[in-house]
Parts: sequence; C-alpha cells; structure tokens
Amino acid sequence: MAPVKKTPPRRGLRQNWAVNFALLPMAVTVLLCYVGTVLWSITISLTSSKTFPTTNFVGLAQYERLFTTERWALSLHNMALFGAIFVVSCLVLGFLLAVFIDQKVRGEGVLRTIFLYPYAMSFVATGLVWQWMLNPGLGLQQAVRQLGFPGFEFDWIISQDKVMYAIALAAVWQSAGLVMALMLAGLRGVDEEIWKAARIDGIPVWRVYLSIVLPMIAPSIATASVLLSLAVIKVFDVVVAMTGGGPGIASEVPAKFIMDYLFNRANIGLASAASVLLLLTVLALLLPWMYAKNRMERAQTKGH
Repeated sequence: MAPVKKTPPRRGLRQNWAVNFALLPMAVTVLLCYVGTVLWSITISLTSSKTFPTTNFVGLAQYERLFTTERWALSLHNMALFGAIFVVSCLVLGFLLAVFIDQKVRGEGVLRTIFLYPYAMSFVATGLVWQWMLNPGLGLQQAVRQLGFPGFEFDWIISQDKVMYAIALAAVWQSAGLVMALMLAGLRGVDEEIWKAARIDGIPVWRVYLSIVLPMIAPSIATASVLLSLAVIKVFDVVVAMTGGGPGIASEVPAKFIMDYLFNRANIGLASAASVLLLLTVLALLLPWMYAKNRMERAQTKGH
C-alpha cells in the first residue's frame, strides 16, 4: 500500500499565523523606519533642499559639492587617522589583555570586569572624563607640574596637530575591553593539546601565538575588526564631548559634519548626500564580512 501523506494539523497552521502576525509590527517598523528613511535620504540628496525638503531634482550636484568642500575632506582625513590608531591599538591591546587573563591569573573575574567596564560607559561620559584629564590647566599636565616637573607638557587636546590622537586615546580606553572579551572567547576555544605539543617540541610561546593561535581565532579578530570599523565610521559622541570639533575644525569628523549641516547650517541636501556616502561605507564593510561568515557556516555544516 502506498504511504498515506500526513497533513499538518490546523493547530500548527494557526500557531504559524499567530507568530507571523506577532512579527508584523516589527516588519512594518523595519520597512518604514529603516528602508523608508534610507530611500528618503537618497531622494533628498538628489535635490537642492536647504532648510526644507524640495522636489527640485539636481542629480549628483550635492555629491560634487561635497567632494569640493574642504571641511568634508578634512573630516575624512580625521576619520582615517582616528580609525587607523583606534582599530590597531584596540586589537593589539585587547589581544594582550586576553592573553594575560588566559593565563588563569588570580582574580580573573575581577580583572575581566575592570577591563570591560569602560565599554559599559557612554562615549559622552568617556569624552567628558578625558576632556578633564587632558585639560592642560586642570588635568594630567597640571598634576605632573605640581609634582615638581614644570616643563612637562601634555596639551594634545588643544593642539590642532595632535587633537585626533587625544580622541583616539579616549576611544581606545573605552573599547579595548570589548576586544579583550572577544579575543578571550577565541583563546578559550584553543585545544589544550596544542599547548602540550608545543611545550614538548620546545616551540617558543610567542611563536605558538603567532603561527597557530592567531589563525585559529581569526573569526574573533574579524568580528572585532568589523565592530571597531563601524565605530570609526559613526564616531560622533566622543568628539563632541571632548572638543566639539575643535580647536577650530581640527577634529571634525563626517558624523559631526552631517549633524552640523543638517541642524545648524540648514542644508539637508548636502547632509543627506554625506549620510548616503557613510551608509555605502558601512555596507562595504558589512557585506563582505556577512558573505564570508555565511560561507564559513555552510562549509562547517557540510563538514558535519
């Protein structure tokens, strides 16, 4: 006899409809609040909108004006400089902290909390704390001078050439703990037999980390790199809290440029064009990472 096909019970169908109905508000929110606003920003960036949106289509004129604006070029330069310092420093410092904690040190839980605590703070709070610490008349410079070193100078926050280094210092202090947590999770996944074999063969510890451990925790490094890069692109709070974009416009970044032209200079067309470019930058970072992650997951599934 031919096997009888079982039809799913109506109760299961009703549950599926209930789940889909419950997800409907979220789907509408995504379509309207995210996709809708993105499309609106792209449309406005192609018009001559100033204080209020208009339908006067000007093509790519706003983008051409954007790339001829010296302030936008400076903001891109500052973002690149900040990003290079921030990402590299966080990866190196976070990895070293993870290696230190991975040695089963006493008070490991307390140390993890201490290193990760700054990440729980907002960038505004971090910026205000570091603004006070780097203030030449109140903070570290003044404290060292009062200790008997009158020639000591640490005035990065008021120097046009060094202000981005001061902002990067504060951002690294806040975010290195997150990288440590990601790296530590990767290190705890390394098989203990690898270390035993390395000790038997007499391989130096630094060589094991460089040639074996780092490739094994590559997914953790990639995740940390993407998160840090996204933080670089949207950096705003710490700049406003520490310097307000100053001295002058020496610490201008793209996000502050957008907010300034959107609210203070009443040029939403130019601000929208800059926003679209930042969105494209984010997509350029996320899409390859997501593609590589999906390929890795599929390969692991096929392997099993």
